[in-house]
Amino acid sequence: METQRSFGDDPWKLVVRGIDPALAGEDETLFSLANGYLGLRGNHEEGLPLGSHGTFVNGLHETWRIQHAENAYGFAEHGQTIVNAPDAKTIRIYVDDERLNLETSEIREVTRTLDLRAGTCTRSLVWLTPTGKRVRVDTKRMVSFVHRHMATVEMTVTALDADAELTFSSLVINRQDLARVNTETPGAEVGEAGQTRAMNDPRQSEMLTDRVLNPGPHRHSMSRTIMSYGVNNSGMKVAVGVDHVFAPDPDREPLQLNTGISSGALSEMQDLGEGWHSRVEAGPDRVRHLFQGTAYEGQTVRLTKTIMYHSSATSALTEMVDRCEQSLEQLAIEPAGQRWRAQRAFLDDFWRASGVEVDAEPGVQQSINWNLFQLAQAAARADGRGIPAKGLTGSGYSGHYFWDSEIYVLPFLTYTTPRWARNALRARERMLPRARARAAMLSENGALFPWRTINGEEASAYYAAGTAAYHINADITYALARYVSATGDTGFIAGGASDIAVETARLWSSLGFWSGGAVGEGQFHIHGVTGPDEYTTVVNDNLFTNVMAQFNLRFAVEVVRRGMRDAPADYWELVERLDLGEDEVDNWAMAAEHMCVPYSEESGVHPQDAHFLEREMWNLEATPPEQKPLLLHFHPLVIYRYQVLKQADVVLALLLASDEFTLEQKRADFEYYDALTTGDSSLSAVVQSIIAAEVGYQDLAYRYFEHALRVDLDNLHRNASDGVHVASAGGIWMTVVQGFAGMRDAGRKLSFDPRLPKHWGRLAFSLMWRGSRISVELERDAISFALVEGDTPVTVHVRGRAFDIGESEPTRVELDGQGPDLGEFEGLSAGILPRDGEGEHHVPTVEVPVITTSIPVKAPFTVAEPEL
Repeated sequence: METQRSFGDDPWKLVVRGIDPALAGEDETLFSLANGYLGLRGNHEEGLPLGSHGTFVNGLHETWRIQHAENAYGFAEHGQTIVNAPDAKTIRIYVDDERLNLETSEIREVTRTLDLRAGTCTRSLVWLTPTGKRVRVDTKRMVSFVHRHMATVEMTVTALDADAELTFSSLVINRQDLARVNTETPGAEVGEAGQTRAMNDPRQSEMLTDRVLNPGPHRHSMSRTIMSYGVNNSGMKVAVGVDHVFAPDPDREPLQLNTGISSGALSEMQDLGEGWHSRVEAGPDRVRHLFQGTAYEGQTVRLTKTIMYHSSATSALTEMVDRCEQSLEQLAIEPAGQRWRAQRAFLDDFWRASGVEVDAEPGVQQSINWNLFQLAQAAARADGRGIPAKGLTGSGYSGHYFWDSEIYVLPFLTYTTPRWARNALRARERMLPRARARAAMLSENGALFPWRTINGEEASAYYAAGTAAYHINADITYALARYVSATGDTGFIAGGASDIAVETARLWSSLGFWSGGAVGEGQFHIHGVTGPDEYTTVVNDNLFTNVMAQFNLRFAVEVVRRGMRDAPADYWELVERLDLGEDEVDNWAMAAEHMCVPYSEESGVHPQDAHFLEREMWNLEATPPEQKPLLLHFHPLVIYRYQVLKQADVVLALLLASDEFTLEQKRADFEYYDALTTGDSSLSAVVQSIIAAEVGYQDLAYRYFEHALRVDLDNLHRNASDGVHVASAGGIWMTVVQGFAGMRDAGRKLSFDPRLPKHWGRLAFSLMWRGSRISVELERDAISFALVEGDTPVTVHVRGRAFDIGESEPTRVELDGQGPDLGEFEGLSAGILPRDGEGEHHVPTVEVPVITTSIPVKAPFTVAEPEL
């Protein structure tokens, strides 16, 4: 196991003591606060030390025309990047005209805490000023789950041992444009025109070199600022509003600030009484509210900053300003402290519904809680917008939505808070018009959802690992089917979501072909696609794609035929709306029934694609760590020639289509592909853990779980500073519930086949099923269920036996062990995990072909000087 950072012993708090500038970027991610609509990176209020500033509004983006070196028809035309919204979290402190600077000031003690139950980030420090005065500075920050547009920053300053001249400087800064030249950003370089450009890492966001935010209407008073901007190319609008409440004595009423609205650049000093003054300095990209006076020895002074963001793709800037004004007015009459209490109440409900309890070694519960908290931060108030791969904690992957959400995040949402899952699926439903246009551009019927996007258009400039990943269609439909199965929400299907199933089925029917030439003759094949493993692209009959397309087609058939039987009015409306032909559904059923699912009798495994087993194997054990991840050190064509995986492709199919494979097939496939998987994707370890647990490699399953658990907490992929790996966080829930508790939902049945880790005493969680919530408690010798919400009994299956869970006493099912245990897997390669080398090893049942004796070597690149 990798060396872990320590964040204290409290399972509900992450605590960091001291300040390490080298870890600034990582800590800004770990201490980020978000609610699914608004996100603030965990920057210190003073601005330094700095990894990268970040304030993000879900969906707020800029576009630009992609400049392909060599263009071709159908290539993605416009890039999309999340915009750094105006930063309102900055507050600077001056004592006797000396600025508090966390990098250079003499800080005697500092503690930072992320409270996972309160939903706050707090910091406390003691500063010894150059004049020898001790000053304590405490901050508390929140992004509200209750008021989705609102954040709050509260700062108190206490003069501990002497009177001090104190200044609060509260700022709103358009960092997107003022900081285009940012030499403070690690790993950045300044281009010829003075703009900052990112390293050559496709996981990072593009750095926009032109002005992005154009100033619009603004309003200012002594207490309030509202600024608005139009995004240059995308046409989106955003407004930020800030209210200040200033209290030299927190136990008394705050001082009254002038509320007269002005658009002037500089206000005159206002006398607040009690020796305090304020003024505001305003420009188009920077506003500063100043509060100045004397803090007497022992006096605590508080500034509370209420921040509001509104954005839209269609509304006028004046409307955005008005919305901020209205929201700030509503919150101004809220009782003091109410917002903090409401945040705690929201999270109390979240943890009751979504929490996971484990009796495990120290640190595991804390890590699980942090990962689950990230899922709430990414999805709770997205309210119909997508879930970015990094949530709203960083600009990694340009803020794009991927298939990650449907496969790794939606299971958690579906089975704990179904309303959030429904909202996420609505975001895909709204993309259908552009998905239809994209399919037509690629000469196919139906709809083709984008591989990576914000606004619904394809934004991947590299089609081989982007557009060719057609499996995105089936992933979305799979998530929709799982949601409907778990919730019984057929009204969502009837309300328009059925169009997703139909249009994606049409795509597969159009994309694939029959080997016999005519419909129904031979097998149904799908060529020229890329599966989840982006190290093997544009292949024929990718197993994952074909298996998922098969599911997609079957579900579409079921949706149409069930609608025809149970809701004729909705059925005929669907037929008319989509011009659904009578024979289309029959063709889908035949294609699904005769789908080509590659299998090698000779090797005894399912090939990842039709020609995968013909390639030479990459020697992962001989690949030095400095040449990983492979995508940053080798040309794609080099990687594509080998059997080497970025992430578990076939193994993921074994999980999602669990009932399509026997246990023996799962074991053989797992053993073969585990040795080929680099783990360069953060999505891989969770799937490998789940299937390892199922087939019997229980120790290995736990090692993969440990890795996934700490992906961001220990920066295992060396890019935590770009934002949280939200899909990996979702995978933690999957690993615990589907891996260790053995939950499956195939065939609309809720079933369990547990694999509790050997050193765990207990695992507990709850699930929603058809409107009822059941608690699940797994111990070494039994698994217990109880109905805790709702009045509809739930039927669960435990290793083939059915049990009805109702309002009576909890149901306890005795277990005969925790499944097979095959010992240590000898075939583990130098992918994610190192070979253990100790203990009893189990020899794989699959014979692995000869591995290449060498790997591509990166020689130093030099250019010979021309002869004169």
